[in-house]
Amino acid sequence: MTPPVEVTRMPEEVLFETESVRSRSEVATYLRNVADALEGEGAVTLSAGDQSMSVTPPRRVEFEVKVEREGPADGPGELGLELELEWDEDAPDDGGDLTIE
Repeated sequence: MTPPVEVTRMPEEVLFETESVRSRSEVATYLRNVADALEGEGAVTLSAGDQSMSVTPPRRVEFEVKVEREGPADGPGELGLELELEWDEDAPDDGGDLTIE
């Protein structure tokens, strides 16, 4: 019998987080602003209240789209749509274009 493989996970540190109820139109405007910052190839600055965080993603990032349902299997739950960009902090910028299909 093969012993189980132990998976080592990197610890996660939340650097910026905000959650609020917004209209679909407000969310679309926010996402457009993020998209504009990404296209400009500079920093993406996120602000909410007294917190602010700027990040400069490289030209190529890992892009994840996920729809999930949380709640009981036999009743209504909560649906969520998550959009996530990830990259290594020390990854070189390879000069490729970001394409989202």
